[in-house]
Amino acid sequence: MVAPVVVPRSEHSLSRRLVDPDALKVLYRLKDAGYAAYLVGGSVRDLLLGRRPKDYDIGTSAHPYQIKRLFRNCWIIGRRFRLAHIRFGDKVIEVATFRRQVPLPDQAGAMPDRDAAGAAADHAADARSTAAADEADLLIKRDNTFGTPEEDAFRRDFTVNALFYDIATFSIIDYVGGLADLRSGLVRSIGDPEVRFREDPVRMLRAVALACRLQFAVDAPSEEAILRRRGDIARSAPSRLLEEYYKILRAGWSESTFRRLVETGLLEPLSPGLHDAAGDPLWRSLAALDRYRRRFEATPPTLTNAILLGSLLVPLGWSAGEDGGAGNGGSALGLLPVPRRERERLRQILLFQRRLVMPRPPARIVRSLTSRASFPEALTWFEIHGRDPEHAARWREWAEGTHDHPAHANDAGGPPPGRRRRRRRSRRPPP
Repeated sequence: MVAPVVVPRSEHSLSRRLVDPDALKVLYRLKDAGYAAYLVGGSVRDLLLGRRPKDYDIGTSAHPYQIKRLFRNCWIIGRRFRLAHIRFGDKVIEVATFRRQVPLPDQAGAMPDRDAAGAAADHAADARSTAAADEADLLIKRDNTFGTPEEDAFRRDFTVNALFYDIATFSIIDYVGGLADLRSGLVRSIGDPEVRFREDPVRMLRAVALACRLQFAVDAPSEEAILRRRGDIARSAPSRLLEEYYKILRAGWSESTFRRLVETGLLEPLSPGLHDAAGDPLWRSLAALDRYRRRFEATPPTLTNAILLGSLLVPLGWSAGEDGGAGNGGSALGLLPVPRRERERLRQILLFQRRLVMPRPPARIVRSLTSRASFPEALTWFEIHGRDPEHAARWREWAEGTHDHPAHANDAGGPPPGRRRRRRRSRRPPP
């Protein structure tokens, strides 16, 4: 047992007033039912840093179906590890039972349906050989064992993500030194970083992304482990890696993050085309995307996957050709093929730009474009990458009806033509 650092309410800055009201409802109901209930992970970190969390996760001693009995708006998801999703309209509060890291011997008979780090072949080697042990397959294949709050803290990835806020005492609980690293501005792995990155190679990508987003540094042992084990990142599931790209692009620090991924060599095993072609056009595109994102407190819904991918691919030569740019888009992302649906949406967005740059669009063009389903995404792209903010603002005013079209926008200078009435034919009187 490790004695945690417990910081009472009078000595920290996290107030209940800053916590989402629905997350508080969940915490209090679990506590009143006799279970331990903690706010956990990134939300505690962000609140202590004075940032707005993008979501609120809760850890509890209640098992998934005990949680479900307490909440009618609860759904149990997941096969590898059961999670409770409690819905409040469009918002989801994720509640997880405290769990522990599975010891390596227990993984020998692991279930093959692990969806987090992908499948990898076991290395046939002598366990007593140091060299063979170094190459042993440590990918976590089963992580479905309940545990204590302490065990739950030590199975997390980085120290700053392993802080707990106890709703019963309003105190911060720290088992792993996360508070000290938060003050020092360090992203540090919990445990041996090389072992942790071999268990789940995506943690290397997350370490770099988290450090850039918080403007922290990755601690030296973790940095060295990334340089040694960066090739392992290609063993992770492509769909999971693509989702990590989306998270980076939505965070508002994509330029610095992708620059750092190029420097550490983490992009090369995944997206060699992106790694080799990274240069000023890409950095300008990502900087424009970051400026747009930082205008909002939370990620706006206008930042769709098609716009995010386009901000990566268009600077590398992706074009709205007849094939939707499948060839150069696929090669740029390497192991992460661009989904066909997103390619088509991006193609429509780029075709729109030819009309949006018109300095004096006729009224019929304005009405035609603003009525199309892909217009909001096209306008968002124009606002981010169009380099004409005043003209983009006029288009948004026309689309929202908050500003009348100028006189030149009407074909004849008068009001927009209405629907023509058919002329009634006079009927001949009967003979």
